Order: sequence, then C-alpha cells, then structure tokens
Amino acid sequence: MIIGVPKEVKSDEYRVGLLPVGAKLLVQDGHTVLIEKNAGLGSGYPDEDYLREGARVIDSPKDIFGEADLVVKVKEPQPVEIPLLQDGQILFTYFHFASSQTLTEACLNAGISAVAYETLEDARGQLPLLTPMSEVAGKMSVQEGARCLEKHRGGRGILLGGVAGVKPANVLILGGGVVGTNAAWVAAGMGAAVIVMDVNLDRLRQLEDIMPANVTTVFSDPHAIAYHSRYADLVIGAVLIPGGKAPRLITHDMLRDMKNGAVLVDVAIDQGGCFETSRPTTHGEPTYIEEGVVHYCVANIPGAVSRTSAQALCHATLPYCRELAAEGLDKFLGKSSGYRKSLNLRSGEITLPGVAKAFPDLSR
Repeated sequence: MIIGVPKEVKSDEYRVGLLPVGAKLLVQDGHTVLIEKNAGLGSGYPDEDYLREGARVIDSPKDIFGEADLVVKVKEPQPVEIPLLQDGQILFTYFHFASSQTLTEACLNAGISAVAYETLEDARGQLPLLTPMSEVAGKMSVQEGARCLEKHRGGRGILLGGVAGVKPANVLILGGGVVGTNAAWVAAGMGAAVIVMDVNLDRLRQLEDIMPANVTTVFSDPHAIAYHSRYADLVIGAVLIPGGKAPRLITHDMLRDMKNGAVLVDVAIDQGGCFETSRPTTHGEPTYIEEGVVHYCVANIPGAVSRTSAQALCHATLPYCRELAAEGLDKFLGKSSGYRKSLNLRSGEITLPGVAKAFPDLSR
C-alpha cells in the first residue's frame, strides 16, 4: 500500500499520526510511506528523521491524499481536507462522528472508508487506541481545571490542594473510566477532595480499592449529580458511549445552583459534550463563562503535550496500522468483531450503530 501521513491542520494540533520508527517498519513491510513536509515537527520529529527511515517527504497535502491508499492521521478531516478525500480511500484516525452531522455527511459524500481509532476494540472488549489519549486527557483535565480556578482566569481563586488551615477544592468527576480514573489520581495527588461518580457499581468498587482516602465514590443518578455539582469547585466530564453521542449530565438550569467561578472541564466534547452548555473551544481560546461558571471545552486536549501524546498514540496504533496495510480492509475487518466496530462509514453508508442512531436521516 501507499500510506500517507498529512500534517495536522486542526487549530493548535501538533501531534503526528506516525513516528519515524513506524515509517521504518512499514517500509520494511514493503509499503511506501509519504509524509507531508514538517508533519512531525510539532512533536519533535523533523523531516530528516523520516527520510532516514525510508519515507518520502511530500510538499503538498493534495499529493498525499491524491496518492495514498491509506491515510493515517490524528484528528478528523478538517474542512480544507474534505475536498482532497478520494472515493474508496481508507482513513485511519479519530473521527468522533456522533458530534458532527456536517463531518459525517461530508465523509459519506466523499465515499471514504472511515476506520476510527475510538471504536476499535481488542479481544477484551477494551478500546486500545482511545485509551492512551484518554489517559493524557484525564491527567490534563485536572491540570487545566486547576489553572482555570485561578482568579485572573475567571475562577474562584482557589488552590486545588489548599494549604495548612485552608480546606482543599472539591473536585467532582463524572465517569470512572480511563479519563475519570486518571483525573482522580491527579486531583487526589494534588490534595483535592475528590468524588468520582459512575453508573457501574463494579467499577466503583474497584476504584474504592485502589484510590487514596481523599477519593470518594458515589453512584451516578440525576439527583446525585445535581446535589454534588452545587458544592463542586471543579467538575470533570469524563463519560463515554463508544461511537455515540455523550449524555448531557449537567443542564443549563443546574449551572445557576453552582458556585460562582466554579469550573467545568468537558473531556467528552469530542462526542458532543456532557454538559448542556458545552461548545468546542481551542487551546488558543480555551474557556468561556456562562452563568458565572468557567467552561473549558478544548476538543483536542492531548494536542498541547504533542510529543508525549504522539508517542503514546503511535505506540498503540502502529500494530493495527501494519495489519491494515498488510491485509487490506476486508481481511482486517474479518479478524474479529472488535475490528469490525472500527469501521464507521464505507461507500457512502454508515456502518456503526452509534453514528446511525445519532443521525437517522443520514442512514440508508
């Protein structure tokens, strides 16, 4: 196959879809690797690193998309990239279709085969290509939330861990999965009083066993969320419905009962957001205030720590990329039901139930 790696063009996105070592292994497998000029620079990998491993550096993204059988990216195709997509071309990247009908419709019309990192499952039913970025986003959500609590950023002027004689901040985490667990570890390590909520009692029991004493678990229901959000200084939205739209757990009305200067960090914004008042923001302009509550809704949180994130992502994706390139799409999808779940769109049709449910008018 000809494998193309374009430079990411989403705002403040510095990750790259393939490391130089990945290019080396794919070339050794007998494939041609095309990488756009400076695609790896934001993650600390100059073009020379790729050339040394046998990749070809291409100046134009048009040529990358025009020649590649398989395009390996990090983020969903942006509006400037949509016209470059080729009918029948395989795109291997994060899509998060359920959050955008415009994107879904554009990719359907382009006729691509959309193989999504976020819905591929392994033999254990886990999401191996979403997990590394969820780890990064979970840890960064608390880091960024702590900054947003600073007064000059619109927050309450609270130090997350407090000091002697002054109580710490109250952190509420909605979701006990990978994002929520990593957020809880960081918040607890900083000395905050942490509550993790989830609907899975088994998961809550696991968290009770492994978390430090300043982390409490609470079963998630609408009344409990409404109650605990009133007292929270920082709320992390960490819920996930794989391939589907995130549920809205905090409504507009609930904001009026929250503390003035409290902070919401919506890690689920890629899937539409789990707060009713969420709308996507960027690293350049990460926050806005509504009803006195600071909202941080950056849609590519891990992009800010691009070298760490690119390494973590590519370590996870490379084995699957090699399989996909070696065997072709049909054989790849035929290997397991988990692999089949990675296919979201093909030949102008929606193939993933979660996306079809989000946009019934686009289902054929």
